[in-house]
Amino acid sequence: MNRRDFLSVTSLVLASSALGVASARHKQALGVQLFSIPKMLEKDFRGGIAFVAGLGYSEVEFYGPYAFSAPESIARWKSITPQLGFSGSGFFGLSAQQVRSILNENHVAAPSMHTDLITLQQNMGALAEAAHVLGATYVVLPAIPEEKRVTLDDYKRMASTFNSIGAQARSHGLKFGYHNHGYGLHEMEGKIPLQIILQQTDPNLVFFEMDIYWTTAGGADPVQLLRENPTRYKMLHLKDMKELRHFKGNGGDPSQWIELFPYMTTVGDGVLDIKGIVAQAQKSGVEHLFVEQDMVADPGVALRRSADFLLKLV
Repeated sequence: MNRRDFLSVTSLVLASSALGVASARHKQALGVQLFSIPKMLEKDFRGGIAFVAGLGYSEVEFYGPYAFSAPESIARWKSITPQLGFSGSGFFGLSAQQVRSILNENHVAAPSMHTDLITLQQNMGALAEAAHVLGATYVVLPAIPEEKRVTLDDYKRMASTFNSIGAQARSHGLKFGYHNHGYGLHEMEGKIPLQIILQQTDPNLVFFEMDIYWTTAGGADPVQLLRENPTRYKMLHLKDMKELRHFKGNGGDPSQWIELFPYMTTVGDGVLDIKGIVAQAQKSGVEHLFVEQDMVADPGVALRRSADFLLKLV
């Protein structure tokens, strides 16, 4: 090989390497909301984290309550756990430091933590302390309490509350996110409540997490919402729908959610446009993708199938 050929080949190799590094650098991590495997975590937390890591998930999202959560929230959780068949939540009896160690062992990050409204308002300091130990960026409200979203004025007040929580989160080095649960997508007094929250919250203080299943059940289009609100949505909950179904009402109460649980399925096995949603999410600035298959019966099969499907997209 002469010098010219050598230099040509070397350039091609270096260029290919650079493209490979760039591709790896931009590959989006795939996560799982831990509410998908609560019984597994309750039985063996370390084993549960190793399990999801082995499937290809490199991020997890926690759900509360935690030991530092508001007493009212802990009491409410205890009142509903008999119906769920498990009681574990938060750090499952471990300290934040122990949890971080287990995550590190498995090369798993925890960018987000779900919590409750009272804890966000009254106990941000303890929440932030735990979040920083975990390395979490986002503290997320999974749902507005039912009694605080009866009227359009309630939603306006909640938008103001979100701005306050967002400012408090930022002062502690965190970002506040709101996960919409499928309500607030129907007109109320001539307005769409979710649009009120999007319009009346500071985009520098309040971020959003979309559950594509409940958004669809509420009659909205995930792709359109993502397209019309670039940079606002930072996280997605991904699950699929066996056949297209909508709430019988406005999606405002748990009984309507429960009716649609049987139609949940593994990502890629249903009718939702997962490829289109993920593609638009990446264009719109979504940072984290979490598979959430609520208390799935066979996570060994379902979460593996979801991971196999999504890892080809991201």
